[in-house]
Formats: sequence, structure tokens, C-alpha cells
Amino acid sequence: MIRKLVACIATEGQLEVICREQGVKCDELGINKHNLCDYEVEYLCDYKKKVITDGKKQTIQVGLKVWLINMSFIKAKMNPGGQLRKLLRLVLQVSFHLVHQTYINDYKVGDGIMLNEVSVGCECTDCLGNPVEGCCAGASQHKFAYNELGQVRIRPGLPIYECNKRCHCGIDCPNRVVQRGIQYSLCIFRTDNGRGWGVKTMERIRKNTFVMEYVGEIITTEEADCRGHIYDKEGATYLFDLDYVDDEYTVDAAHYGNISHFVNHSCDPNLQVYNVFIDNLDERLPRIAFFATCGIKAGEELTFDYKMKIDPVDAESTKMDSNFSLTGLPGSPKKRMHVECKCEVPTCRKYLF
Repeated sequence: MIRKLVACIATEGQLEVICREQGVKCDELGINKHNLCDYEVEYLCDYKKKVITDGKKQTIQVGLKVWLINMSFIKAKMNPGGQLRKLLRLVLQVSFHLVHQTYINDYKVGDGIMLNEVSVGCECTDCLGNPVEGCCAGASQHKFAYNELGQVRIRPGLPIYECNKRCHCGIDCPNRVVQRGIQYSLCIFRTDNGRGWGVKTMERIRKNTFVMEYVGEIITTEEADCRGHIYDKEGATYLFDLDYVDDEYTVDAAHYGNISHFVNHSCDPNLQVYNVFIDNLDERLPRIAFFATCGIKAGEELTFDYKMKIDPVDAESTKMDSNFSLTGLPGSPKKRMHVECKCEVPTCRKYLF
């Protein structure tokens, strides 16, 4: 019997798409049990990175959302037929539960809430090297938060005061970090242990550097209580209490948010929350920024502790007690006691709430 080799008409990239859809592992294509369910998709809505369309990356419009697809496993041009539909299905797998979510980079202010903008700014020409009267942080009687590399150098619990739109310094000022937005390539992926979607970094992140901001709709705690009861029944919530000084407001990222919407909990997280003030100095309404607690390798998942507690080393840090997803739970005692944690770290507390 003579066997004849026939060239496959599908490209390597197209084969990868098919393998991932069918759940088939392939050493030659680099598809294994560790990355079989990875969907490397980035938000691109006002994303502060240059868009490259050179055959390796491609932008696709899905409704009002723009996604950047990493084309590492789709290297050939899609034909007008089945392959393009498969690619779109891949994107929709990621976005199906975000049909009613709007991507934002800054807080969306709810009814009856006002953000009062600052009326003055610093007059420094060198905010780090020669801060006039302590620059913006000093004016608020706090420490300058960053070093020359933009890494946070103050303890968790202490607030960060960045230069604002009234300041004389430019966007390259070392005291403008969070306001520059996400600087790392991040992607969402499907977890393999029942935690839903997660976020990982596509590049190495240095310790103490800013990673992302948690944004959403600012609502009152009363409104958060009402929404919390509804979210409890749905089995998910994206409420983050702004309790730096008072427990008056909450950030709801269920319908308005950014990539932080997908960040999972861990009892041993690699992200730390800091309260940040820029154009609004109302201590009841801080911005929530995530900084890396350690060096994070490319491909590693990003996590933070939903029940983060700050050690009360001084009076200032006792103000910082950011509990995530707790709003509304007093009305659901069963859920509060039996939300299982699946972070699988050695120090896991076994239950989220």
C-alpha cells in the first residue's frame, strides 16, 4: 500500500483556532492544557497604547466595544467564510456577559453625587527634585508617593496625592502616574478552576509599579445596598466600598468599568490597593489604584484581596479598610458565610465571605 502525503490547505493559525474551539491539545501548535482556554483579548477603548495592524495584531469592532486580538494563533488572513465567523465567536465568548457594560477610564458619577475639582495646583518646575512647599502631597500634609522610577514608596494605607490639571508641571512629571492610565499589556483569559474570567499580564511588571485603576459608577451606600441584594441573587457583584474616611459611597463596576472588572480574588494577591487623589480632593471619593506588591512575570494572573485589611501601624492607615463585594450581604447571611474561595494558595482562607 502506498501512502501519499497531502498538504493541508489550512494555515497553522487556522488550525490553532480549530484546536482551541474543539478543545484539542497539540504540541506542534503550542496548545497545551495550560493555555487551551486562554483568550488573549485586550480592551482598546481609549487604551493608551499604540495600535499596530501589521498582520500580528488586528482590531475588531464588536458593538460599541473595540477589542485588540493577539494574533499569535491567527496568523493568516481570514477568508470571508467560516474562519472569520470563528474569530468573531471567539471574541463574543469573551464579551457575551458584557453586552450591557460600557467601557470607561474614569468614574461615572451617579445621581446626586458631585466631584468637586481642585482650584489650585503646584508651581514646581521639578516636583520630585525640588518640590515647592512639598508639592501637591505636601500641601495636603502627606508624603510624596513615588520615586524617580514611578514606583510607590509609601506604606499601603497612606494616600497618594498626584499633581492635577491646575499644576504647572507637565504630563511627564514623576508625580503623575495613575492618571497616565494602564502602561502594561494585559489580557483576559478563561480560568480552569471555576473562577470564570481572569486577568493576566503579557509582560513583566516591576514591584511597586502602577498596574490599573478600579473604575465604575459612583453610587451612594443606600443605592449599593439595593443593588447588592439583586447582585446576590445573580451570584456576582462588583461593588467596592470607598471607605477611606467614611462609608458614604461605593463604586459599582457591573455596568460601567474597565479591565479591572475581571480581576479575581486571592488570599495571597500580587496587587495592593491605594487611595489616590488627583483632580478631586474629597476624601470620601478617592480613586482606587492597584500597584504590584512584587515582581510579576509575563503570563502570571493578577489578583487582589477582596477583604483587604491594612495593618494599623498608624492613625492614617486605619482609615484604609477596603472591603470588596460586601455591600448588600447583611441581607444574605447564608451567602456571607458560604462563599467558597478558589484561589488555591497555601494561605487560602477557604471562604471569601
